[in-house]
Amino acid sequence: MLLTYVRAIPDGSEHGEFLALDLGGTNFRVLLISLNRGEVTMESDIYPLDQALMTSDGKTLFCYIAGCISLFVKKNKIKDRSLPLGFTFSFPVRQLSLTSGLLIKWTKGFSAAGVENEDVVQLLKEALVREGVNTSVDVVALVNDTTGTMMSCALSNPNVSAALILGTGSNACYMESLDNIPKWDGDQGHPREVIVNTEWGAFGDNGSWNHLRTEFDEKVDSESLNPGMQLFEKMISGMYLGELVRLVCLNLIEKKLLFNGKAGKFTTKNSFPTKFVSEVESLDRYKINEVLNEMEVIASEGDVDILQRVCAVVSARAARLAAAGVVAIAKVT
Repeated sequence: MLLTYVRAIPDGSEHGEFLALDLGGTNFRVLLISLNRGEVTMESDIYPLDQALMTSDGKTLFCYIAGCISLFVKKNKIKDRSLPLGFTFSFPVRQLSLTSGLLIKWTKGFSAAGVENEDVVQLLKEALVREGVNTSVDVVALVNDTTGTMMSCALSNPNVSAALILGTGSNACYMESLDNIPKWDGDQGHPREVIVNTEWGAFGDNGSWNHLRTEFDEKVDSESLNPGMQLFEKMISGMYLGELVRLVCLNLIEKKLLFNGKAGKFTTKNSFPTKFVSEVESLDRYKINEVLNEMEVIASEGDVDILQRVCAVVSARAARLAAAGVVAIAKVT
């Protein structure tokens, strides 16, 4: 687990205008947020991140991010203002302070070279200088998306004590007493608590629950960009559920138990995205037919029943594992 250096949640008195960045999936977001004692308004733009960017190098990736920020501040006519910026960076980071942190390892399909073990805030600042927008941005906080979720929810519920992300990846955080954190190296003053980023996507990486993993989990892991890492995440998050379903279906097809042994696109890696899992489970026949057409298979009513059952089992297992993690956190908060 990782320390965040965030010592308190909002109390509702916060006000002002802020920039926010959100990097952690297939899209990158820039936001202009106005706070007025609990009231929140925002403007945001989404910029796509393609596979080439995600697997390029740090300079290329961060220059793209800085370029997006430049476009955003010009569009919103705030280029000549200096605004505090919060950087949501949704990857495992060993934070050195509230405004600096070293990337431990990329996850969720990212592998840009020259970023691991580097200070991501410094890389962002250098890119902003190259793009000429450094005068309008003051990076004041580096946070994980779970921490950001917890902080934002606190504006409407001051009793929040934990946060959960179930998306492209998965993670959770919670508020912990400093008395329970031997690794705490910050000041000992009040408030005597800090948000802990559990990095639960990596639970089981030490082999402690290999008995729960199937041959399909092992194949998803072995063919990923980070074999042996984020094993819990690979069983429950949106980046992997569709691929798990595809592998189970392919196994049934090879045994001639599904689609009369005709595989169509089921032989192609990542051809069954997680959105297909939701569409099959929706029981909407029109959506199911669209999925079948996309996968280039002809299905009988029995085939559709089997496909729905596979999707339901993979989804239910993911939900139960996530729920187990939530229960574990609830017991200590």
